[in-house]
Amino acid sequence: MKSIRIIPCLDVSDGRVVKGTNFVNLVDAGDPVELAAQYDLEGADELVFLDITASSDNRETVYELVRRCAEKVFIPFTIGGGIRTVSDARKLLREGAEKVSVNTAAVNRPELISEIASEFGNQCVVLAIDARKNTEDVAQPTKSGYGVYINGGRTPTQLDAVEWAQMGERLGAGEILLTSMDRDGTKDGFDCELLNAVSTATNIPIIASGGVGDLEDFLQGVTLGSADALLAASVFHFGELSIAEVKEYLHSHSVPVRPTFKRN
Repeated sequence: MKSIRIIPCLDVSDGRVVKGTNFVNLVDAGDPVELAAQYDLEGADELVFLDITASSDNRETVYELVRRCAEKVFIPFTIGGGIRTVSDARKLLREGAEKVSVNTAAVNRPELISEIASEFGNQCVVLAIDARKNTEDVAQPTKSGYGVYINGGRTPTQLDAVEWAQMGERLGAGEILLTSMDRDGTKDGFDCELLNAVSTATNIPIIASGGVGDLEDFLQGVTLGSADALLAASVFHFGELSIAEVKEYLHSHSVPVRPTFKRN
């Protein structure tokens, strides 16, 4: 079994890290580069930055964030939000990002995944999927019971979350960042049913996102959800858990994790 990666997620709006519940009611959580540098020192394996309010229309703000982060952070980081073209991806990767994450633009034009993968390699492309359980008011329920949402979770699509993940893999995505909108910010734990369904149906790493509240949630993301990486936000941003605590807990339950090396 490969080592499970622990990944803090920094949702960025107007140059600040924010966190909410079910994608709304956002509160300020600090400066993104300062937090990123802190997580690097604390032993995070990777970082994810998501421009959640499409302020990426002003791309220079995001490019500046990547430049600053590349100067202070020595672990891989992914950036997503508003990436619509190979040119967008190229500049972010050249500024220092390890990977780019695509969501809405990929749903609107799936060949974007293949274009970025062909130019930079599959390992640089993360397909972000925001999924929600079908409800009674859904016009056309999806086969897996989970639908795909875009535009920061505001717009439903007709896509089935599992089928879209499979298509993303075929098109060249190297990883899937799978967020449960139902669990996001609730601290009720990962949606392991969703995670397991996508993990079973695909052959690329699945990053679990949405719902972490305690240490057991991390463990269940691996044992019940079959996730390859575990992403969390508020429990790290507000000091409820540390990277070291999570890794020690997982290690004590026979889950392989990368050692935490403190840098001065």
